[in-house]
Amino acid sequence: MNPRRRRAALILDRLAAQHPDAHIALHFSTPLELLVATILSAQCTDARVNMVTPALFARCPTTADYLAMPAAELEEMIRPTGFFRNKARAIQEACATIVARHGGEVPATLDELVALHGVGRKTAAVVSSNAFGRRDGIAVDTHVRRVSRRLRLTLQHDPVKIERSLMRIYPRDRWLQVSDVLIFHGRRICEARRPRCEDCAVSDLCPSSRLR
Repeated sequence: MNPRRRRAALILDRLAAQHPDAHIALHFSTPLELLVATILSAQCTDARVNMVTPALFARCPTTADYLAMPAAELEEMIRPTGFFRNKARAIQEACATIVARHGGEVPATLDELVALHGVGRKTAAVVSSNAFGRRDGIAVDTHVRRVSRRLRLTLQHDPVKIERSLMRIYPRDRWLQVSDVLIFHGRRICEARRPRCEDCAVSDLCPSSRLR
């Protein structure tokens, strides 16, 4: 193992030990529910999404239900998540593509998911990994971006380039763990405005640490 990968592995091992409960925070029971919840989570907390989705999922258990729902009703149900008009459009466009191309069933692979209208690579990676157990990519959200850059796991700024950097230094079977652990660390310790370096399990390995 080369030094860069050895360091990356050590960082992930320590952070995984610090956050043994790291997992996706969105509540779901089907791939469709996770797809919709992930679309709603854009610029919104998972906790707020989880407050909205029980009623939404009960109202729309299938893609056909989302397509049959008047846009205004869908917008009103998801209004608390913000950007509700754009999100309602994205949900219905994605469902229309799923019906047209996949018989109403959410596809499993990242490539199939990103081909859906209104679905970006991060959303596709979340669904592919968590709903289907695939390892086609790494979901890069604002926390993964911030933490991976502070730790110098990557020097990239663009989420797609960050994902590629992480995929090169971590084995495929750890890709989901990378996303889950970095997200938890970003929320709990490596906060945007004031990182709690004194509580960080990898502060001695972090070039950005205030303790160095």
